[in-house]
Amino acid sequence: MSSYKPEPTIVPIDDFNAIADGDALRSAMKGLGTDEEEIIQILTTRSNQQRQEIAAYFANELDRNLIDDLKSELGGNFENVIVALMTTPDQYLCQELNKAMDGAGTNENVLVEILCTKTNDEVKRLVEVYEEMYSRPLAEHMCSETDGHFRRLLTLIITGVRDESNEVDAALAKEQAELLYAAGEGKLGTDEDVFNKILAHGCFEHLRLVFEEYKQLSGQTIEHAIDHELDGDLKDAIRAIALETGFTIEFFVDLLLYYLLVECVQSPAAFFAKELHDAIDGLGTDDSTLIRIIVSRSEIDLGTIKAEYERIYDRTLLSAVRDETSGDYNRALCAIIGSA
Repeated sequence: MSSYKPEPTIVPIDDFNAIADGDALRSAMKGLGTDEEEIIQILTTRSNQQRQEIAAYFANELDRNLIDDLKSELGGNFENVIVALMTTPDQYLCQELNKAMDGAGTNENVLVEILCTKTNDEVKRLVEVYEEMYSRPLAEHMCSETDGHFRRLLTLIITGVRDESNEVDAALAKEQAELLYAAGEGKLGTDEDVFNKILAHGCFEHLRLVFEEYKQLSGQTIEHAIDHELDGDLKDAIRAIALETGFTIEFFVDLLLYYLLVECVQSPAAFFAKELHDAIDGLGTDDSTLIRIIVSRSEIDLGTIKAEYERIYDRTLLSAVRDETSGDYNRALCAIIGSA
């Protein structure tokens, strides 16, 4: 099985000049009217680190807050995209986590999307930044908004128990595959604690081998078993972890339309492709999810995600976004996605 190769759509530009960019942005927002095209052209082609340098120039040399200036000139979802681009990645994801848990109800899908596809170090940073921003531990807030096996799995994830040595133990993988089978298909009911322990602790390379052993043992993929044995938020969390390993996915990329048609979906890109499709498909558009994934994955693997989107859904992500959005909001998202 080939290893996952993340391809970003935004990379740092050569010959970057924060002063020139800062002055150009200031000019785009001065006087009557706003040059939205100039704002899009600059901010969607610089890395987040470069954008932070532009913001620092605004603060230190122009005595202005770039995000505040942008907010005063822009509006709606276009403003949301641009502000997301100007926010540091960890702060942005912490804002999204807080929004998912704040108020009545909890958006468990956002917790799955952000927490279950991160490395230990990435989760550790989110935990630290979250407490700095909200004066409340992420674990405490999350535990107050979730329950049961789902809460226990997320707790394991944010405490950083995953082995990231990338050392694969073939004998242990076979033993764990047998445990998973015994915990699910091999009994009446499901022992979710076994699923939690194995999937939250194993490194992704090791889990790939566990899943291969599981398929040899049971004759079907672990994802198929999860789909039958588990439901609700826990299933979504385990599915995200399974996809993060890059293991072959069958049957459930889209349970309503593609349940029996999808084979050989590899890597986290499949998970995010499905999330984007769900955000776009049907009546209305889930703009929050659309913006979050496109912005947060732009410097990680959005190029890989859009290739996977086209493979699964037989249309480009760019064309899907063009059809579902409009105006400067549309132009900003399409610039981040890129045409290549």
